[in-house]
Amino acid sequence: MNYYFSKSELGFYCDEVNKAIPTDAVEISEDVYFSLLEGQSAGKVIAADKAGNPVLVEPTEPTVEELMARAEETRSMLMKEANARVTPLQDADELGIATGEEVAELIRWKRYRVMLNRLDISAAPSIEWPELPA
Repeated sequence: MNYYFSKSELGFYCDEVNKAIPTDAVEISEDVYFSLLEGQSAGKVIAADKAGNPVLVEPTEPTVEELMARAEETRSMLMKEANARVTPLQDADELGIATGEEVAELIRWKRYRVMLNRLDISAAPSIEWPELPA
């Protein structure tokens, strides 16, 4: 079994598994292959050197824009969850059939949504996320 690494794809190939191997792929030993995977699992990133050989490098620090995008994704996910919690509680409240606990829970979730909406995403990664309602 032969292992290959493609600089253009930043991927590994094996001649027993892959029918098509990119033309820029370089052959690597099994030891190198497993060493790279081990390094990746320890937090390193697999990249290619100028010759196209795979190397382990330290991960790059995310840019401010990337941090803000991640924070916005997190906020969207949390807001989606909050909306899913609020909807049935609000229905019960509007229909006049909400229990006292449901009304209290509705208020907690609405407060949480407001706090999420007020977050300054440009402060990423130093955002103080509101605590999920209990």
